Amino acid sequence: MADKEKQDKQDKFEKQEEQKQRKEQQHKGRPQVVAKPIVSASGKEVRGIVRIAGKDLNGGLPFKRALFSIKGIGLNLANRVSEIAHQKLGVNEKTLIGELSEEEIETLEEVLKNLPSYGIPHYMLNRQKDIFSGNDIHLIGSDLTYMVKLDIDHEKDSYSWKGYRHSYGQKVRGQRTRSTGRTGMTVGVLRKAVLAKAGAAATTAAGAAQAASAPGAAPAAGAKPPAGAKPPTGGAAPKAGPAAKAGPAKKEEAKK
Repeated sequence: MADKEKQDKQDKFEKQEEQKQRKEQQHKGRPQVVAKPIVSASGKEVRGIVRIAGKDLNGGLPFKRALFSIKGIGLNLANRVSEIAHQKLGVNEKTLIGELSEEEIETLEEVLKNLPSYGIPHYMLNRQKDIFSGNDIHLIGSDLTYMVKLDIDHEKDSYSWKGYRHSYGQKVRGQRTRSTGRTGMTVGVLRKAVLAKAGAAATTAAGAAQAASAPGAAPAAGAKPPAGAKPPTGGAAPKAGPAAKAGPAKKEEAKK
């Protein structure tokens, strides 16, 4: 039995090897397809991926659209940067970002790092009157992410209201939290019938407790008397036993 299993495994392995060899021969006979480089309308070769400000950008995107993909650069700022790039690099809106050379990309990064020095107004900068330097600066990419984290940590350390809300994971800017931003265990919507039933049960329990605490009220059935309470006096006499009902002669016999 064991020899038969070994033989079956060997046959299966040989069949798999034969199939692999056939596939390799078929692929060798086919002509190899070489990826052609992308060429723009101006005749320049376009790179597939361009790295600017620590972010990989698609080389087939237009210049302005590629700038808009960088963290910290919005639409209006991308328009202003494209105007600066047109003056310094001769780049227009239809130029693909993958057409730029390494020297042009370095120049563009230098512009993005020093936007205030290139005539960008202060109200378009995302870091006005920085608390550490006191200057108007603009941060992009990983620098912006790191600075936002430092600002949040500063609010937490100073224990301001914003820091308090950040610490507990709640909304910071006065948004409503009744229907959104709910964390932890939340109670869903209850039906009116369930609420009415719960209210009736609570009313009944409150009435019973009030009646029991009223002075002179009869104790509930099965309730134990309070500690130190005296037995009731007056009223009906206790029932006599058989010895009490019997006459004097029967009492003596019962004693004997």
